[in-house]
Amino acid sequence: MENKDIDNYSNYDYENHPNIKGVQVINGVNNFPISWLNIQGYCEYELYLQYFKGVVAPPTMAMRTGTKVHNQLEQEFKKTAKPASFKETMETSKTIETKTREMFIIEPEYGIRGFIDEVQMTPNEFIIIDDKPGTRAYPSQINQVRAYCLAFKSLVEREDENNTRKIIGALRQRGTDNVFYTEEFDEDVEKEIIYLIDRMQGLFDGTKPFVPTKNPNKCKSCRFNDVCEYNQS
Repeated sequence: MENKDIDNYSNYDYENHPNIKGVQVINGVNNFPISWLNIQGYCEYELYLQYFKGVVAPPTMAMRTGTKVHNQLEQEFKKTAKPASFKETMETSKTIETKTREMFIIEPEYGIRGFIDEVQMTPNEFIIIDDKPGTRAYPSQINQVRAYCLAFKSLVEREDENNTRKIIGALRQRGTDNVFYTEEFDEDVEKEIIYLIDRMQGLFDGTKPFVPTKNPNKCKSCRFNDVCEYNQS
């Protein structure tokens, strides 16, 4: 498998949202980091406190560890990876399996962007991998990798309208080769993630309310429990 260092940064013009930290406005559409779907599945009100209210909380030990491991894996990958464009890599992967890490992806139409931990391209399929601690696939993590698949599908269609390779979303235990969840990104999965993204857009434009978790165990471990009016711990 060939390692490719893909430079896929976009040249879209954007403005920072005037009220929501981290949201960009591209062609009139609010564009948010795909990683926020993981927070949304945990507690929507955490999104409100952190990005609407601007409440600052120190990173947890798990967050610091995750960042460290990601950086180590990226540095190790770059030692053997060859610079390439996305289009070049797609063409190469029709005959030779390729792999890239930390690939930037953006989809202005749906308003999502982020970095995919790893993309494996084979002659038959594209595998979108998101690294997570542990081996349990939580709905919030599944939603996150689905959004990466949605954005990746749009990119593939722009580069090759005749593409027939299927897209597979996968969750992998961080720092290992243990893939503990996979699913094909089919029409039903695509409809589900678009529905959730539409809800996120409703949170940003004020047409939908932020719903706090009702799970007291989540409140106990939340970084914002000391300032949250819905804290149940």
